[in-house]
Amino acid sequence: MLEIVGNTDTKSVVITGHSIGGATASLCTLWLLSYLQSISSSLSILCITYGAPLLGNQSFSQAIFKERWGGNFCHVVSKHDIMPRLLFAPITPLTTQLNILLQFWHLSMTSPDFEKLEFQISDKEKAKLFTAVMDYLEAVTQDGETSVPILFHPFGNYFFVSEDGAVCVDNPAAIVKMMHLMLATGSPTSSIEDHLKYGDYVNKMSSQILNQRDTMQKNIPDSSYEAGLELAIQSSGIASQESAIKSAKECLKTTRRMGPSPTQNAASLAVSLSKVVPYRAQIEWYKTWCDEQDDQMGYYDSFKSRDSSSSKRDMKVNMNRCKLAKFWNNVIDMLERSDLPHDFDKRAKWVNTSHFYKLLVEPLDIAEYYGKGMHRTKGHYMQHGRERRYEIFDRWWKDRRVTSGEENKERSKFASLTQDSCFWARVEEARDWLNCVRSERDTNKLALLWDKIENFEKYAMKLIEDKEVSCDVLAKNSSYSLWVEDLRELKQLKAKVKRFPHQFTGFLDGEVVP
Repeated sequence: MLEIVGNTDTKSVVITGHSIGGATASLCTLWLLSYLQSISSSLSILCITYGAPLLGNQSFSQAIFKERWGGNFCHVVSKHDIMPRLLFAPITPLTTQLNILLQFWHLSMTSPDFEKLEFQISDKEKAKLFTAVMDYLEAVTQDGETSVPILFHPFGNYFFVSEDGAVCVDNPAAIVKMMHLMLATGSPTSSIEDHLKYGDYVNKMSSQILNQRDTMQKNIPDSSYEAGLELAIQSSGIASQESAIKSAKECLKTTRRMGPSPTQNAASLAVSLSKVVPYRAQIEWYKTWCDEQDDQMGYYDSFKSRDSSSSKRDMKVNMNRCKLAKFWNNVIDMLERSDLPHDFDKRAKWVNTSHFYKLLVEPLDIAEYYGKGMHRTKGHYMQHGRERRYEIFDRWWKDRRVTSGEENKERSKFASLTQDSCFWARVEEARDWLNCVRSERDTNKLALLWDKIENFEKYAMKLIEDKEVSCDVLAKNSSYSLWVEDLRELKQLKAKVKRFPHQFTGFLDGEVVP
């Protein structure tokens, strides 16, 4: 699989599986999606399963939805197939029937002429299996107190197929309801046989598409929505079951998106963005003002050192910081609810705008975190204080399309904003390491601390050499400049200790603070 993914000629990957093989295909796809995300690959992945059992609980389903991977899965389920519905019922009392059934399906697929094993499942046992699944499906689709919880939840898109066509549903509650309504039109025998007919269904659907068969066999309403609903009922194969039609219509209506479409939401969001741009502009002005002050502290330290008697300017900037956070948190929430287009996080406008926001405002969040002393109770910002939106924007920026010209472009002057939005958090950790060096007695721990300090020193110098930092980093009284001075003094003392160890026994014992 990794060889296929690593091939530059590979543009997309389709993974398929039938029955339990479908569950394996889904797990393989989830692993692949996670792997591709870790290497920022834009490779297209699609998983198609046929008659696959359910995989996980509600948390599992929600995690997939949160990652926006649901669109990568198409689960084909035939009208009466019991396999995708089995795990709605407790299977422990049905172990014997289930084992025989799985053997029958396996041998029927590998040896089409084999039929003897089927008769080891009596009609009574078939009915027991069918009734158990039906009873639980009916119970989980009931409203109110009669409803029972389910252990397994669907995820992705479900493509329900019948002799009359197909209908696609992605709402979990509607998926479960459709599973119940369609199985209710079957029988114990058809629920077993239907698991082996996916090849026939696929061929028939392909033929219908190629021949553009007219499915309008009833009087179709003038309303496009009602017409679509009527055609969906016909395609599901339950149009002949009057008792099920009303329930099926109500079920499918729940899948209808209410309110604005994702495209309309994106357009409205662009208008909302224009309204918060002034907040961002005021923070940009504040940064310029801080960088020009005589105290030479710079943007980060000026905001960090403010107190209860801060000027209106500082309070205004802090208020704007909070307003921008609210706006971008709302963007993330909308995206995760699928209220925005699927490619929203790939659109250059939003990728660039979110990145600029992160570079401008996250230093203020870090300043707030350390200025209020939150690191003393929670731990350092990078591990315990960073907002999730920044991690998401990191991923957007990392996954963007970069031209060769952009990638190799060298700076002729310092950046207007430091290109590592967490730079000041790294500085704060480095300051903490210096303090630990002054008091640490364990030589092994001291060696680790010096390794961390030297690695950060090299990292910071590389950023400065590449002009990837803003001028406020090099301000005379900035936290970074003070850290560099402290490090220089500590290195000088360390060098003296090596030359004259007998004069610095107290330092070696961690008792002297230079």
